[in-house]
Amino acid sequence: MHKLKQKNYLWLFIFFLSLFVSQNVYGKADLTLIRQKNLDVQPLDVASSEDASMIFILSLGELIIYSSKNDQIIDRSALDKTYDKITYSEKNKTLILTSKASKSLKIIHVEQVYDISLSELPFKGPFDAPVTLAVFDDYQ
Repeated sequence: MHKLKQKNYLWLFIFFLSLFVSQNVYGKADLTLIRQKNLDVQPLDVASSEDASMIFILSLGELIIYSSKNDQIIDRSALDKTYDKITYSEKNKTLILTSKASKSLKIIHVEQVYDISLSELPFKGPFDAPVTLAVFDDYQ
Protein backbone atom coordinates (compact mmCIF):
# COMPACT_ATOMS: atom_id res chain seq x y z
CA MET A 1 0.00 0.00 0.00
CA HIS A 2 2.85 2.33 0.87
CA LYS A 3 4.50 1.75 -2.53
CA LEU A 4 1.23 2.48 -4.32
CA LYS A 5 0.93 5.78 -2.46
CA GLN A 6 4.51 6.70 -3.38
CA LYS A 7 3.81 5.85 -7.02
CA ASN A 8 0.74 8.11 -7.06
CA TYR A 9 2.74 10.99 -5.57
CA LEU A 10 5.44 10.44 -8.15
CA TRP A 11 2.92 10.64 -11.01
CA LEU A 12 1.37 13.75 -9.47
CA PHE A 13 4.81 15.34 -9.18
CA ILE A 14 5.63 14.49 -12.81
CA PHE A 15 2.31 15.95 -13.94
CA PHE A 16 2.89 19.29 -12.18
CA LEU A 17 6.47 19.36 -13.35
CA SER A 18 5.31 18.91 -16.95
CA LEU A 19 3.07 21.97 -16.59
CA PHE A 20 6.09 24.13 -15.80
CA VAL A 21 8.43 22.61 -18.35
CA SER A 22 6.03 22.42 -21.27
CA GLN A 23 7.30 23.27 -24.71
CA ASN A 24 5.62 25.37 -27.36
CA VAL A 25 4.13 23.37 -30.18
CA TYR A 26 3.83 25.07 -33.53
CA GLY A 27 1.38 23.97 -36.18
CA LYS A 28 2.29 23.50 -39.78
CA ALA A 29 1.32 25.87 -42.55
CA ASP A 30 0.29 24.71 -45.98
CA LEU A 31 1.63 27.15 -48.57
CA THR A 32 0.19 27.09 -52.07
CA LEU A 33 1.58 29.28 -54.84
CA ILE A 34 -1.28 31.17 -56.46
CA ARG A 35 0.59 33.14 -59.10
CA GLN A 36 4.09 34.34 -59.87
CA LYS A 37 4.88 37.26 -62.14
CA ASN A 38 8.24 38.58 -63.25
CA LEU A 39 8.52 42.36 -63.16
CA ASP A 40 10.72 44.48 -65.39
CA VAL A 41 11.49 46.83 -62.47
CA GLN A 42 12.80 46.43 -58.95
CA PRO A 43 9.94 46.94 -56.47
CA LEU A 44 10.56 49.23 -53.50
CA ASP A 45 7.22 48.67 -51.77
CA VAL A 46 3.90 46.94 -52.42
CA ALA A 47 0.32 47.58 -51.28
CA SER A 48 -2.92 45.87 -52.26
CA SER A 49 -6.63 46.47 -52.13
CA GLU A 50 -8.54 44.65 -49.41
CA ASP A 51 -9.78 41.96 -51.80
CA ALA A 52 -6.36 41.84 -53.53
CA SER A 53 -7.93 42.57 -56.90
CA MET A 54 -5.49 45.46 -57.40
CA ILE A 55 -1.86 45.36 -56.35
CA PHE A 56 0.11 48.63 -56.31
CA ILE A 57 3.83 48.28 -56.91
CA LEU A 58 6.12 51.21 -56.19
CA SER A 59 9.42 51.20 -58.05
CA LEU A 60 12.04 53.88 -58.54
CA GLY A 61 10.17 56.69 -60.31
CA GLU A 62 7.13 54.60 -61.27
CA LEU A 63 3.83 53.35 -59.89
CA ILE A 64 2.55 50.10 -61.39
CA ILE A 65 -1.03 48.90 -60.92
CA TYR A 66 -1.45 45.16 -61.38
CA SER A 67 -4.84 43.45 -61.70
CA SER A 68 -4.79 40.03 -60.11
CA LYS A 69 -8.16 39.20 -61.67
CA ASN A 70 -6.85 39.74 -65.21
CA ASP A 71 -3.26 38.75 -64.39
CA GLN A 72 -1.86 41.82 -66.14
CA ILE A 73 -0.51 45.29 -65.51
CA ILE A 74 -3.39 47.72 -66.08
CA ASP A 75 -1.60 51.04 -65.56
CA ARG A 76 1.81 52.64 -65.16
CA SER A 77 2.40 56.18 -63.92
CA ALA A 78 5.59 58.18 -63.61
CA LEU A 79 6.46 59.48 -60.14
CA ASP A 80 9.17 61.48 -58.50
CA LYS A 81 12.08 59.12 -57.78
CA THR A 82 12.21 60.09 -54.10
CA TYR A 83 9.07 58.17 -53.06
CA ASP A 84 9.96 54.97 -51.26
CA LYS A 85 6.87 53.82 -49.29
CA ILE A 86 3.28 53.12 -50.33
CA THR A 87 0.07 52.24 -48.48
CA TYR A 88 -3.52 51.89 -49.68
CA SER A 89 -6.66 53.02 -47.87
CA GLU A 90 -9.64 50.94 -48.95
CA LYS A 91 -12.12 53.23 -47.20
CA ASN A 92 -11.08 56.34 -49.16
CA LYS A 93 -9.68 54.47 -52.19
CA THR A 94 -6.46 56.43 -51.90
CA LEU A 95 -2.80 55.61 -52.31
CA ILE A 96 -0.51 57.29 -49.82
CA LEU A 97 3.08 57.73 -50.98
CA THR A 98 5.81 58.98 -48.67
CA SER A 99 9.43 59.95 -49.15
CA LYS A 100 12.08 59.89 -46.45
CA ALA A 101 14.59 61.79 -48.57
CA SER A 102 12.39 64.76 -49.52
CA LYS A 103 10.14 64.49 -46.43
CA SER A 104 7.05 64.62 -48.61
CA LEU A 105 3.64 63.00 -48.80
CA LYS A 106 1.48 62.41 -51.86
CA ILE A 107 -2.13 61.22 -51.74
CA ILE A 108 -3.64 59.82 -54.95
CA HIS A 109 -7.31 58.89 -55.41
CA VAL A 110 -7.73 55.57 -57.25
CA GLU A 111 -10.83 54.89 -59.31
CA GLN A 112 -10.92 51.80 -61.48
CA VAL A 113 -12.22 52.43 -65.01
CA TYR A 114 -14.07 49.66 -66.82
CA ASP A 115 -14.40 49.40 -70.59
CA ILE A 116 -17.97 48.83 -71.71
CA SER A 117 -18.38 47.50 -75.22
CA LEU A 118 -21.30 49.07 -77.10
CA SER A 119 -20.67 47.11 -80.30
CA GLU A 120 -23.60 44.69 -80.01
CA LEU A 121 -26.09 46.94 -78.22
CA PRO A 122 -29.15 48.26 -80.09
CA PHE A 123 -29.01 51.97 -80.96
CA LYS A 124 -30.69 54.47 -83.25
CA GLY A 125 -28.85 57.12 -85.19
CA PRO A 126 -25.45 57.34 -86.84
CA PHE A 127 -22.89 54.74 -85.74
CA ASP A 128 -20.12 57.32 -85.15
CA ALA A 129 -22.26 59.82 -83.22
CA PRO A 130 -20.46 61.52 -80.28
CA VAL A 131 -23.24 60.43 -77.92
CA THR A 132 -25.02 57.09 -78.06
CA LEU A 133 -28.38 56.53 -76.44
CA ALA A 134 -29.38 52.94 -75.85
CA VAL A 135 -33.04 52.39 -76.71
CA PHE A 136 -34.89 49.51 -75.10
CA ASP A 137 -38.05 49.48 -77.22
CA ASP A 138 -38.48 45.72 -77.48
CA TYR A 139 -40.03 45.28 -74.00
CA GLN A 140 -43.64 44.14 -73.87
